[in-house]
Amino acid sequence: MAALKVGIIGVGGIARTHIPGWQASEHAEIVGGSDIDENVLQAWGGEQGVSKLTTDAKELISDPDIDIIDVCTPSNYHAPLSIAALDAGKHVICEKPLAPTPGDIRKMIEARDLSGKKLMTAQHFRFQGNSRAMKGQIDTGVLGDVYHARSWMLRRGGAPTGLGFIQKQHSGGGPCIDIGVHILDLTLWFMGNPQPVSVTGVAKAEIASQENAFTGWGGGQPIPPEFDVEDFAAAFIRFDTGATLVLEVSWLLHHDTQGEDMQMWLYGTQGGAHWPQNEILESDKVNRQFTNKTLKLMPPGMEAHAEECVQFAKAIAEDAPSPVPAEQSLQVMTILDGIYRSQKTGGEVQL
Repeated sequence: MAALKVGIIGVGGIARTHIPGWQASEHAEIVGGSDIDENVLQAWGGEQGVSKLTTDAKELISDPDIDIIDVCTPSNYHAPLSIAALDAGKHVICEKPLAPTPGDIRKMIEARDLSGKKLMTAQHFRFQGNSRAMKGQIDTGVLGDVYHARSWMLRRGGAPTGLGFIQKQHSGGGPCIDIGVHILDLTLWFMGNPQPVSVTGVAKAEIASQENAFTGWGGGQPIPPEFDVEDFAAAFIRFDTGATLVLEVSWLLHHDTQGEDMQMWLYGTQGGAHWPQNEILESDKVNRQFTNKTLKLMPPGMEAHAEECVQFAKAIAEDAPSPVPAEQSLQVMTILDGIYRSQKTGGEVQL
């Protein structure tokens, strides 16, 4: 089949990590780009050798020659752009979070179903070698029934300063949505995506709201006055299987880490698991011994942001399911939205 034609909306940021994947894919090629910043757009077009450029995303979406729209904008614009693209008969890969509210994701799923096209969330951590190795091992049943998990993604001084991240009107939220979506999606995937039923959570700005608060982002900068999202969130989640999860995420925390500390512990009836160390913790009941086994990584492939684009194009070409189904992203956002709701009510929220 002819190469699938890709148009990217929002070329100035995370899109640059997608480009190597589109370039490496045997099924796709970049033919167009859109960005609200004309200077950024023209510079990008020159770098990539792309001449189909527009500051109006609608022109890219309505272009009959384009097969795939890659949405790389701030979160609050994901749903309207993706829905418009699906309505126009395009396949859509959209940066995380798929959308900042469960309601928006349901509308995206409805548009996907009506269009008959594919929709994928760009959850790149699923495509890392250590993640694929761990998922493959867990799916053998080595852990038994996973009845509890702990997950966190924490930064000591890593709040971004761009308004697309720190203003709710653009982002929909702070680290809960920005990085919480990563570790939560990965945890639920490892657990087999059980259905969440309730959440008790907090989401607040304890550090960013202080006078002279700063971030290490960009070598050390003051927190911009426009910052109006949380800098910390935590939650206790229950699932329909009886399993539970403790989740913690932060951009700004007095936590002993260089850069970012992202970890997950899974506790099952037959064994445990620790990611990203990729250890399986088992017990030999016959010899009454406890053992740890470090998994071999999957063969190294492309960088994960690029690999997700390769796999999406392959799924379209082979008419295979979306590598990251929107229904799983709906579970993730239902929990994260529940954290915000729980913060407002001060109690447990039924999902």
